[in-house]
Amino acid sequence: MSAPTAPTRPVTIVPMRRRHLRGVLRIERHSVHARWSTGLFLNELAGTNRCYVVALDDAARSTTRAVVGFAGLLCTGPDAHVTTIAVHPDARRAHIGTRLLLVLATEARRRGAEAMTLEVAASNAAAVALYECFGFQVEGVRAGYYAELGEDALVLWMSDLAGDAAGRRLAAIAAGLDPALHTEELIG
Repeated sequence: MSAPTAPTRPVTIVPMRRRHLRGVLRIERHSVHARWSTGLFLNELAGTNRCYVVALDDAARSTTRAVVGFAGLLCTGPDAHVTTIAVHPDARRAHIGTRLLLVLATEARRRGAEAMTLEVAASNAAAVALYECFGFQVEGVRAGYYAELGEDALVLWMSDLAGDAAGRRLAAIAAGLDPALHTEELIG
């Protein structure tokens, strides 16, 4: 199954840098889960086995307000873990989350990961549907994981990340996105 081809918003996805953190933290303020601090993001950015990216609104790329989404990845051995992914509420439903996850999955494959995992609030049906398009499957539940919400987390895995089927899924998702997407080379 590929991601739907609804209207998109032109964005450029680039590696997250310290200069992006003001915009990232603006998005975090809209988050319903425990918010990450500047210090936590800086620690994550310093890690060599991590990849953090931001989506910049192509209409306003010169300001920190241009950050409309962000995502992070931790690679350890054969596994990749999506540590965070968020899109500003005003930019949702424009496939920015799809684009961010596609960049992370592609980067995880490039780094040799064989599987990819993440946690998502059990009530977040839109996110679960997106992850299922990528081939993630619910493998477990973490009771009370989102304590601030009083909610469980679903633990999802894409166990075939390194395989041909996953490659075809990712290619199909990419093909369904507006070609206005420009992704910078990720070095990490």
